Amino acid sequence: MPELPEVHTATNSIRPFLINQRIRSIHPLNNYNRVFATHSVSRLNDLIVNQKINRVWRRGKFIVLNLDSGHLLFHLRMTGRIQPKIFENDNTKHFTAKICLTNNTNIYFKDYRKFGRLYFYRSLALIESRLGPEPLSDAFSKQYLIGQTKSKKRMIKPFLLDQSFIAGLGNIYVDESLWLSKIHPKKPAFKISSQKLTALHSAIQFILKQAIEHNGTTIINFTYGENSTGAFGDKLNVFRRTGEPCRRCETNIKKIYVGQRGTHFCPRCQRK
Repeated sequence: MPELPEVHTATNSIRPFLINQRIRSIHPLNNYNRVFATHSVSRLNDLIVNQKINRVWRRGKFIVLNLDSGHLLFHLRMTGRIQPKIFENDNTKHFTAKICLTNNTNIYFKDYRKFGRLYFYRSLALIESRLGPEPLSDAFSKQYLIGQTKSKKRMIKPFLLDQSFIAGLGNIYVDESLWLSKIHPKKPAFKISSQKLTALHSAIQFILKQAIEHNGTTIINFTYGENSTGAFGDKLNVFRRTGEPCRRCETNIKKIYVGQRGTHFCPRCQRK
């Protein structure tokens, strides 16, 4: 699933095609009405037709379009992608929705596994109630991280994946952040020292900034723009490097399952 850096990259890529445009209509493609998660297509058109797109931004793993009245949100899930046209090598069967704009251009939602969804909300209060702070915002401070973990018996990796605690992190960047801060992914959160949590806070922000700078990580199918791929894969220290030497101590990277999620770590650097 695309994580914060990939969704951030996708948002930046599609923004120029959407900002300050008005919506003429929205339609399901390939008869896939399930792409609309909150309203029927007819009701959704009633709500958004002729509305201006005033802002295009990211909140957690959502791409958010602020309209004159309300908000249209995309969640890419596993394989979703927003693009300004159908490219020559696209399979048209993979498209689930089309937004027609009043400048006679279209925006397409492509999603070959069809898990991605569109939402419309008058207010973002419901979304905000379910999401923790942005990890690159002032709200995600060292004090917040230490305060939230001190009484939590959950293992640290599932805790970091909890979107209600911190928004946008996923498997890749949690593994990378835990490696950088030398924390075992199964360690109970409340047993981690303040010193280690301070290192984790810095690691999360450092890793995310680096990944955004490299337009995210393409493992299987993440692309943006005209089929550009994320370049952060070459910078990964543990994720998908099972059996390869740790770049810090040369111990072979191991893969285990934590909370049913494939997890990569160094057994020497990240002792439990």
